[in-house]
Amino acid sequence: MFVLGNVLGAVAWLVNLAFNVLMLVIVINALLSWFHLDHGNPAVLVLDRISDFVCNPIRRLFPTVASGIDFAPMIAMVALIFLQKIIVPSLATLAAKMG
Repeated sequence: MFVLGNVLGAVAWLVNLAFNVLMLVIVINALLSWFHLDHGNPAVLVLDRISDFVCNPIRRLFPTVASGIDFAPMIAMVALIFLQKIIVPSLATLAAKMG
């Protein structure tokens, strides 16, 4: 049973890492949107696709642009932090109980 606890602990760590990387990508993409970059650059394309994957559903649900500022990245980050604070500790607690 302790092996399953260790696996769940590793999953909790990976989920936490995924949340942190996703938030970092959203912040970097939001900062890069202030500059005129070559959108054919593969790195910029990857950042755009990952960020848009999270922000586009928010943009469809809510009008997020006010005075030329897109608030979808900020809303996405708040939602990601909220989910991170629920999912990661739950997985870690479950792993601790199994191990």
